[in-house]
Parts: sequence; structure tokens; C-alpha cells
Amino acid sequence: MKTEEFRAQFPGLKREVYGKPLVYLDNAATSLRPESVAKMQCDLALNHNANIHRAVHKLSAEATDIYEESREAVRAYINAKDTKEIIFTSGTTFSINLVANSFADAFIHEGDEIIVSQAEHHSNLLPWQFICHKKSAVLKMLPVDERGELRLDLLPELIGKRTKLLALCHISNVLGIVNPIKKAIEIAHERGVKVLIDGAQGIVHCPVDVQDLDCDFYCFSGHKIFASTASGILYGKEELLNAMPPFLGGGEMVGTVNFRESTFAPLPYKFEAGTQNINGTPTLIPALELLKQSREGEVKDALEKIKLFVYQALKSNNRVHLYGDPINFEDKIALFSFTVEGAHHEDLALILDKMGIALRSGYMCAEPLVNRMGCTGMLRASFAAYNTMQEAEYFISSLDKAIAMLI
Repeated sequence: MKTEEFRAQFPGLKREVYGKPLVYLDNAATSLRPESVAKMQCDLALNHNANIHRAVHKLSAEATDIYEESREAVRAYINAKDTKEIIFTSGTTFSINLVANSFADAFIHEGDEIIVSQAEHHSNLLPWQFICHKKSAVLKMLPVDERGELRLDLLPELIGKRTKLLALCHISNVLGIVNPIKKAIEIAHERGVKVLIDGAQGIVHCPVDVQDLDCDFYCFSGHKIFASTASGILYGKEELLNAMPPFLGGGEMVGTVNFRESTFAPLPYKFEAGTQNINGTPTLIPALELLKQSREGEVKDALEKIKLFVYQALKSNNRVHLYGDPINFEDKIALFSFTVEGAHHEDLALILDKMGIALRSGYMCAEPLVNRMGCTGMLRASFAAYNTMQEAEYFISSLDKAIAMLI
């Protein structure tokens, strides 16, 4: 499939902003929605809108079947052993909070340690801060170097006898660097430490095989891979999920209930309290099909060419400072965070917006990392499989014009 054919599935790319064709380069925040996802969500809402797993009527049975088909689609895509290991949530943030609370209740005690990297999104930092305060545990930080690469050489000495969990992002949403998570997992497991991977960006750009990685938890969001908002996934090893208490109480997650004590449903339902996202979660089925297409053949090759072009253009501009520049270029995705000397990132974002280009500016929900790089904010351009070389060229020329307006 060619990029233009892939692109044609996204109606939003046809619109204009301020009289200019939309160039959407905020894909690391959320992807645009394809027609197949919108149609499925509409059909579910109009024709299969019933609560799942509970009633015996046909509408409920249909909704349940579709919902569970999406669980199998996720299981197959990430190669989990069983659908029991696939928990549906509202997104990566909820998934990490679920693990933080339930894992901590089962395994974290006063004086225990949790390690997070300096490159984490706030969603993979704040939940662990909360738990450390609550449990009187210790939060430790694995630093990144000037290029933005993890100081994995420091991990063995950072892990102590009381370390219980390591939480890392697969790919930084600021730096666009693919982290060596498999090696990090090996180092942690050799020392008896469990590992959670924030895969919000990783699932978009990398093949994910959770059995090969051997991670204990892997989290990601549907809205970054073309699916509906409020659709999220937590993968967890079955033995760990069974050992963890439920995060929320309510309907559907129970076995038996009385006023003195209750029992809980088996996996995965133990962690899925209340009415689920019955219209949104099943859109993972068409979304994952598109995600496969985005990483194959001409579509994948076109994005690689865009990555090289934008990287070279930004690196050759002596006014631009690019953050996230790994030694191995293969470890870089088509995501570029940068600053321009003498120009404020938000001013640039506003000018480029008037030119039809949607970018992200600011801390990008990773303030400690941005501060580590010596900044109070950055400008980020993140490309997806539906972006074209023409858009990349327009972005670079527009950036030059915006800089000239401010300097």
C-alpha cells in the first residue's frame, strides 16, 4: 500500500485550518481517526448498544462477542499467552495507575524501592510518587545522557536488595528514542525486579512481542494507534495479575457479594469494574489492522525517508537545537523535539499553526526530562504513516519563515 492510499482512510486530513491544508504533526499526542474506526463506533452505538457480560438478551450477547473479539485481537497483536492477560482500561495513564496501586498493595512495603527513568512521561512518574508517599517507599531515578539515551550502565548498581519494580518507557514522547527495554528487563529480572513498560509510543513504532520481551506489564492507549479515545490496554503476566487485588470495586468484577466480604471475578474481569467503553474499545480491531499496514512496505519506507529528511534539515540549521539524538540513528523515530535560539517555542507553534501546521509545544508532560535538557519548553513535530514528504518539506520551509519572523 502506498502512503496516499493509507492517507485516504483519514477524512480529517482533507480539512483546512486558517485557509491552509492541515498538516497534522502532533501524532505523538493522539492520532487522527480513520473512517473504519468512526463507522464501527457509530454502528456499535446505534445497533449494538447494550451492556456486556450481564444480560441474556441478543443485543447484549452481540455486544459481548464484539468486545471479546477486540481482546483477542490485542492478545494476538502483542503475542500474549492468553486473553486473561489483557485488561481493558481508559488508556496508558489508567493502566499505570492500576498497576501502581494494585501491585503496591500486594508487593510494596515501607523501605522498598521503585526505579523510574529520567525520560518518563508524567503518567509513568506521578503514580509511583504517590505510591512511594503512601507506602513510605523510595523512588529512584535512572538518568539519561546528553543525547537522551538511558544510562543503562548505571542500572545494575541502582538496583538494591529492596528494589521491587522498574518502570520505563519504550520510546520517549519527547526524545523519540527507542530505549533498549529488552536489555533493561534482563538486568532487572536477573536481580528479581519486576518491570513495567509504558508502551504509549512504542506500540506505534515498534513490533511488540510481550513474551519475547518478557516484561511483566506493558501499557498502551488506543487513541495513539487510530482507535477511539478512552480505549486502553494493560498487559500483565497472569501470575502477577492473580496476586494483585482489584483496583476498583463495582459491577461485573465480583464473584459473590455480601455485607461482610466478597469474592472477585477471574481474570481479566477482576480489573474491569463498571460499565466498560462498549462503543470505543472494539475499535481496536480495525485500528490494529491499520497499524499493521502502517509498518509494512511502501508506507513504512516513506516514513523512514521523512525521518531522514527532517533530521538532516534540523541538524543542518545552526539556529535549531535538536533533542534526542542517539548514536545509532535506527534508534530514532520520526519525532523531533527542538528549540530555536532567540525564539520562544510557543510563539513558533502559534505562527506555524496559522500556516496550517499542528505541533506540540511546552513540557509535553515530561517536565523533569525537559529540565534535564536545560529547557523550559520545546517544540515537537511527530510524524505518522499518513504524513507525506510534501508535508515534511512544507514544515521545514514554514519553520524557516517562522524563525525569520521572530529573529
